[in-house]
Amino acid sequence: MTVTASTRRLRFHDLPDLMARMAGDEKHDLAAASTLDVLWVLYDKVLRVSPESLDDDDRDRFLLSKGHGPMAYYAVLAAKGFIDLAELPRFGSFDSALGRHPDRNLVRGAEIASGSLGHGLPIGVGMAVGLRARQRHEPRVFVLIGDGELDEGSNHEAIAFAGAVALDNLTVVVVDNSSSRYGWPGGAERRFAQEGWSAARVNGRDHAALQSALTAGHAGQPRVVVAAIEPSSPGQGGQ
Repeated sequence: MTVTASTRRLRFHDLPDLMARMAGDEKHDLAAASTLDVLWVLYDKVLRVSPESLDDDDRDRFLLSKGHGPMAYYAVLAAKGFIDLAELPRFGSFDSALGRHPDRNLVRGAEIASGSLGHGLPIGVGMAVGLRARQRHEPRVFVLIGDGELDEGSNHEAIAFAGAVALDNLTVVVVDNSSSRYGWPGGAERRFAQEGWSAARVNGRDHAALQSALTAGHAGQPRVVVAAIEPSSPGQGGQ
């Protein structure tokens, strides 16, 4: 794909239009919308990755574990030039690269195939350990999970291990829209903090708060940012 100047000028307020070009998975619209602000802030302000640096070993890695309803993810990737805008209306079709769950072999910029909840964080831990073992200290690993994924036991093994080995090249974003079956007294962030993580909770629609939390120092600790989503709260920011 040739990335055009018009693609580079797309901003946050353009994303709802890009998402509207994708149809056929309406049951996951709310799941997708809950991640839109976080995804934008990550790709616009935080991640050191671009369409030109996908083969750079020192790029940041972003793993979408919350792979249900990937329309927001595809919209942000398209806005940032990773995938062709013309591909969006073909979402979910037989011969489209944009499936109902992202496929790392088909979607340019996707680091993992996702959709099976509970897999992304363990993979992210392994990726962060691998980078450390290779003495690559520049790249960071970011994983986006949903609060409902914390019902999966695989995540708790990953949380405990990452804290024990002080995996400070790992940052996890938990999009908390109260979908967890069991919940956590004191909030999801408390579960991570008990295992030695640096933890913060912010309004998941507040772009400035998200950026600040995602870029805060956390030397010697993995970092978790819980992005709390209120169903009626509109998106903020967009710069």
